[in-house]
Amino acid sequence: MDAMQQHMIDAYRAARLGEPAPPLPGTHDVAVLKELRDYRRFEAVLAGRLATGRLRAALAHLFAPPRPGGHRSPPACR
Repeated sequence: MDAMQQHMIDAYRAARLGEPAPPLPGTHDVAVLKELRDYRRFEAVLAGRLATGRLRAALAHLFAPPRPGGHRSPPACR
């Protein structure tokens, strides 16, 4: 049974009992994702890490051109 079928059953049950119908599947998805983002930022602050821009900083560090004099040659294969 998928989410839409379950919703139809719940809506039928609510109508028979005189209760309000449940929200459609996916109605609160954006709000849940925002709450998850806020929670992850909060956990980062508690752990002493940057709360915002972590992905961008990591990608910038990963793809930054090598600094002069700081470049090492790759290890030799044996």
